[in-house]
Amino acid sequence: MRSKSRLKNDDEPRSDGYRNPAAFSPRNKSGRDSTSRLPLKLLSNILSHICPHAGDDNFLPLEESMRDGGCMLCDMRDLAQCALVSRRFLVATQTILYHNVRIDPVHYCEREVDLAAKRKRKSFFERNGEPVDAPKQRVEQFSRTVRDNQSLAIQVEFLKMPYMTRETCIADLARTVSVLPNLKYVDLPDGIHSDDRTCMTLKQELEARCSDLRKMKYTHGAERSFALLYQSRSWLNMEILELSRLEIEPNTLVMVLSSFPALREVRLEELPMIDDSIFRRNPTAPSLPPVTSFYLQNTPKITAGGCEAYLHRPEVREVLTHLTLDDTGVGPDELYRVLAKAPYLKSLRIKFMVHRALAPSAIPPLASRSLEILHFEIESPPAAPQDLQAPSESYYQYLALATSAGNFPSLVSLYALSTSIPSLLLPPPAAPFANPKLPSIGLRQPLMLYTKSIPEHDWYLTVISPPTSTNRRGSATATRPISFYNGSTQLGPQWGHKARDSVIVGNGFGGFLAVPSEDGARPSSSGGHKHKHSWSKSSKGWMG
Repeated sequence: MRSKSRLKNDDEPRSDGYRNPAAFSPRNKSGRDSTSRLPLKLLSNILSHICPHAGDDNFLPLEESMRDGGCMLCDMRDLAQCALVSRRFLVATQTILYHNVRIDPVHYCEREVDLAAKRKRKSFFERNGEPVDAPKQRVEQFSRTVRDNQSLAIQVEFLKMPYMTRETCIADLARTVSVLPNLKYVDLPDGIHSDDRTCMTLKQELEARCSDLRKMKYTHGAERSFALLYQSRSWLNMEILELSRLEIEPNTLVMVLSSFPALREVRLEELPMIDDSIFRRNPTAPSLPPVTSFYLQNTPKITAGGCEAYLHRPEVREVLTHLTLDDTGVGPDELYRVLAKAPYLKSLRIKFMVHRALAPSAIPPLASRSLEILHFEIESPPAAPQDLQAPSESYYQYLALATSAGNFPSLVSLYALSTSIPSLLLPPPAAPFANPKLPSIGLRQPLMLYTKSIPEHDWYLTVISPPTSTNRRGSATATRPISFYNGSTQLGPQWGHKARDSVIVGNGFGGFLAVPSEDGARPSSSGGHKHKHSWSKSSKGWMG
């Protein structure tokens, strides 16, 4: 028998922080559950905010689809605990948990420190212990769950895991995908893209069981399996296809790509045998299908004439919105031909190495009414004389003339490998009492200009504002590196939440160096010199 005083004191917190679990139970257990009147779809929408990454339906690997801030494993644990509330919560929670499955390697919070210590296998002879491979255990547990419960397996559409886990757990991954018929994307080991023998079982399971796969990649060594796609037609809902270093004929490429009716993104990288013949139309053979995103990298045999022939088709130019031309046969002096045939293009990237300067008056200017993002990365050989202007600068002058003339009314972001283009986009200031009709830049909204001198450096941001009634010339902010510091405090806690007192000088490579000014002391660290004590000591000596 327990006394009434002991029962009364159970609700009070003890000195060690423990409280009776019964003290947290609701007093009125017969109350009405308001969530029972909510539709199941609305309840699922509310619960999805507990675990935001579960609604991430992109086709990016785990390393590229991480959210900024928060812990994905903790969010998943909190959502799993909601399934214990009622049967309706269980149904709504399982739909969210098993739609997009992420097997993260660690907790991105302070909880990982305690869990890492508990995972170590300790024995009497080895006190330190060996850490347990937590991602591998999670893959095994998930595989056992979906193989035992078919109703959960049919809900899985996305499966993402770390790089080392998918490289070492190939057998577990093959057993897992064999029971996932609605799988759209899965992180795969590199060997499956090149038809490695260790991954053949996994690839056969994907072809036989996962008919709804949306993304696949083929690299050197997988020429035979890529050519057989036209006959097998394993993945008719394929949306994204990446081809790298394949030695295939142009006709084989066109036939395979035409067999995917839902294809929307194609990436061709380092295909030595591919030329403009893939864009030609043949009445007796299939043609290259229209796509919304087309990426061409290291394909020197692709020229501007071939791109014009592809964009001449109405079904192509009406859907193409993203185009990448990295180290192809399309030079910056022929880019106007491509822009003229792409009226709905929103993003364009061109990367090219030039050896001769360009005369802007010799070719028509660049123009596009729909372009919003432009990557204009033109380089010159490093052996160019330092005392002369690089040939690439003439191409940036050509771009600045087109931008200043208003040929890109929808342009929002511009990336350029030149530190002189900010000054080229603004006309020189007028002399006092000059003609009020000044030349102005042809911008309708602020332009985010990202520049750098060499590709290895970080992008520096300059915001160029369009001209207004009071400022007909326009304005531009000082070129500065992209920063994530607080705008009010300017610097982080390591600087004592104070603004740094310094002057800005160039470093010779297009960037800046922060040098403390003479009248302001640089914030000191814990191991630095104590300027305050040295000053007080000298002051006492002066005062005698």
